[in-house]
Amino acid sequence: MAVRTESLLDKLYNLRGKDSSILREMDEQKNAAEETKEKTTEQKAILQKEIEDLKLQREELEDQGEKFKNMLKGINRDDYDTVLTRLNLDFDPEGLLKKLNENLPKTIDMVEKNTKESEEELVKVEDEMNRAITTIEELGIRKDTALANQEKLNEYIDLALSGTINITRDSITSLLAEFHFTEEEQREAAKILMFPEDALFAYNDKIKMKDKSGKSISQVIQEAKNISEEETPVFEKEIEKTPIYEKVIEEEPVTKEEDKTSTVIDTLKSVGIDYLDFTSDEINKIIDNFDKETIISNVNYIVDKNIEKDIFMNHVSMLYDKELKEKIDLLMNVGKETIDIYLNPSVLVKYNKEELSRTINQIGASGMDPKNIPLMAY
Repeated sequence: MAVRTESLLDKLYNLRGKDSSILREMDEQKNAAEETKEKTTEQKAILQKEIEDLKLQREELEDQGEKFKNMLKGINRDDYDTVLTRLNLDFDPEGLLKKLNENLPKTIDMVEKNTKESEEELVKVEDEMNRAITTIEELGIRKDTALANQEKLNEYIDLALSGTINITRDSITSLLAEFHFTEEEQREAAKILMFPEDALFAYNDKIKMKDKSGKSISQVIQEAKNISEEETPVFEKEIEKTPIYEKVIEEEPVTKEEDKTSTVIDTLKSVGIDYLDFTSDEINKIIDNFDKETIISNVNYIVDKNIEKDIFMNHVSMLYDKELKEKIDLLMNVGKETIDIYLNPSVLVKYNKEELSRTINQIGASGMDPKNIPLMAY
């Protein structure tokens, strides 16, 4: 299929400026990588602190557990029978020692399991962070190369427009290969630059017609393209006498996706949450799971419980979690304070309602009080 001259020139001129599609794509990739680097750096710090706390907790369990067992072994209940009976005190050192011997190893195993899970997650986060750092560095090198190629392309086009181009066809096609032009596009573009009177001069004249309202070059290029699609291609007939800027381009209608994004942002604002606190990926997750009533209800519930709204930062799924209230109620019913929940929100993300209820019941069935087990050990 033949390459259309005007489409090829659109592509060449797009690559000339700051709004080059190649440079824009690199900037978008770099921004995404920097967001990932920032996010994973924060996650790494949180996981390192969590692992440190779990290891300390394990040491304390072993140390204090051993001391407690030795203390209980040295107590004979009969030595205190009168005071325990008269004061109606339920103190059974043998029973406590038995429970301690049964439950302490299980609790230590649970802490070890959580430590291992956090360490595995840390490895994944560090890998993701290192990939982001590598991507940022590679994009920096690639952008330098792209800018050098852009400078050379502009030099070739300016030479062609001045009528003094003396660059070989191979030099032109080699440069265009760097911009991922196909072989057919390379050949056609080389012909356009080496014989500018056939198309380049006329196209450049159209581009120089700047819109009175200050349209960018890319907009003018797009306008020329739109006109050519509706009418006879400009380079297949005499150049139209009507200037580009006299052509009116209708505004594109707002898409459903744009409308949904706006609704999400408005909903977050209505409950006092700044959408800029979330990454674009997190906003997309909210859009994919959007339920206005659930989001408003969850935020209001958190506020009613005197929990700070920044609990949703880095735990975006809690915004649209339809079981959030019931899970918090489960934790509070076993004696957990709101500050515990605020400091350990991952437990609300890790479990659904049924799983959390089962975990609490298992802790109780093992003879331990769920209230006394730190949430990070759940």
